[in-house]
Amino acid sequence: MGYWNTRGLRGSALEELINLTNDVYKQRHVAIIQKIPTPITPVEIDKKHGNISRAYFDHASTVDYIGVVQGIPICFDAKETTETRLPLQNVHPHQIEFMGEYELNGGVAFLLVWFKKTDEYFLLPYKVLKSYWDNAQADGRKSIPYSAFDHSLLITNSKGCPLNYLETLNTYLTMEE
Repeated sequence: MGYWNTRGLRGSALEELINLTNDVYKQRHVAIIQKIPTPITPVEIDKKHGNISRAYFDHASTVDYIGVVQGIPICFDAKETTETRLPLQNVHPHQIEFMGEYELNGGVAFLLVWFKKTDEYFLLPYKVLKSYWDNAQADGRKSIPYSAFDHSLLITNSKGCPLNYLETLNTYLTMEE
């Protein structure tokens, strides 16, 4: 099992941008999207300050966020990379399974990926992720190259949202029609 320590969890800068954006969406009554907490069991607690100093993950969580956008159910996970590729080891089998089931039941699943090197954010549709995942399981490439990310699904800071991913999601859904 993974451990949480005083350094915190990876991805907090990206998640903070997403959380700020989700607050704007909620205030504007455009969408309601919630961060799904990862269940943990504390191992060490600093009783003086009331802080958890060490804990372990109870079990695998699903994805980072679930919500609804004007009647469309969505789920997504936030990933970041310092490389020019997204290593598939950053995605877990239970996430692939959950996202697949989510789409089978009429939802839209995707990743929000931050390439730190270029400081770019992309929406990666589940079907693209699944294609690379399946290829990796058959002893193919174990990562998704930057070049595979569709630049029409680049996420920008617009309309008062730090990371306006719903605009990009709309672009994707329009492309799919």
